[in-house]
Amino acid sequence: MKEHNVLVIGGGPAGIETAYQLKNLGFRPTIIERNDYLGGHLAQWDRLFPASKPADEVLEKMIDQIHDIDVKLNTKISNIVKENNIFHVTLTNNKILDFDAIVVCTGFDLFKTEKKQEYGYGIYNNVITNADLEKYFKTGKDERIKDPKRIGFVHCVGSRDVKVNNTYCSKVCCATALKQACEIKEEFPEADVYCFYMDLRMFGKGYEDLYLKAQKDFDIKCVRGRVCEVSENIEGKLVIKAEDTLLGTPMKMTLDLLVLMSGMEKAEGVEKIQNMLNLKSNSDGFIESRDTFVGMSLTNEKGVFVAGACTSPKTLPDTIAEARAAAVEVFNYINN
Repeated sequence: MKEHNVLVIGGGPAGIETAYQLKNLGFRPTIIERNDYLGGHLAQWDRLFPASKPADEVLEKMIDQIHDIDVKLNTKISNIVKENNIFHVTLTNNKILDFDAIVVCTGFDLFKTEKKQEYGYGIYNNVITNADLEKYFKTGKDERIKDPKRIGFVHCVGSRDVKVNNTYCSKVCCATALKQACEIKEEFPEADVYCFYMDLRMFGKGYEDLYLKAQKDFDIKCVRGRVCEVSENIEGKLVIKAEDTLLGTPMKMTLDLLVLMSGMEKAEGVEKIQNMLNLKSNSDGFIESRDTFVGMSLTNEKGVFVAGACTSPKTLPDTIAEARAAAVEVFNYINN
């Protein structure tokens, strides 16, 4: 029987799981990853919500499952030409590989919070992002975090925001904020921690328990309101202005640390891949699937499939489920 080659573009959780399932189905997958490591954002994370499971533990298990799969790190694609249902893929080293199908698993980028100048990221030293804080949890090092006594979290930075043309919900920010709020409270038990949110969207298994735990066990104070301005006083402390929309009253508060919950955006450089494969973007700017309900892993281009956060913001369980579905769709396509 002919051995079928399948290209997986992206070596994050979606790409790793897709390749693993393709191998189990009898195909020969190849992962192309632009970075020098596998795992995408998962590789940078410390613990996962809702139960604070170590991210390294999850990622190591996933990578171990693909130890015999061809993985090309530090590699980009310069051209793709389709001929008689075969994709001729040219890499940046001018090597050409042929594939019977392609699965796009390019993931997401975090919103660049410096675009929201009113929050002061890159201006004030004590304003950090969720990714910065997670790196601190992972390494224990960040000179900006020095025994803070009052800490604020701002949800929906770069999400649900018409001003930056991102009107969608990034799906994971609320749960991540409460997870990180609990963890920083463990680190600094005497600190007061506030979460400023638009709407708390705790929809998944264990998420509501995390919300209750944050309030009951860690005394996290959740304030329904938008932070509209951040400045710095003469003592070097942050001064924030917000509105408590439940009480209908303005707020002014000094903080030692402000954490911005950056949302998801389409990964940089994906437009180039889309143009090569004739893939359109949806209304949120991500890659468009053929159908939201019964064709989430399909595209309108024959032989091209998608999985994970390249089509919309996803949780890790959603991403893994979509990767498995994409592998089945590839199996059906090739065998038909």
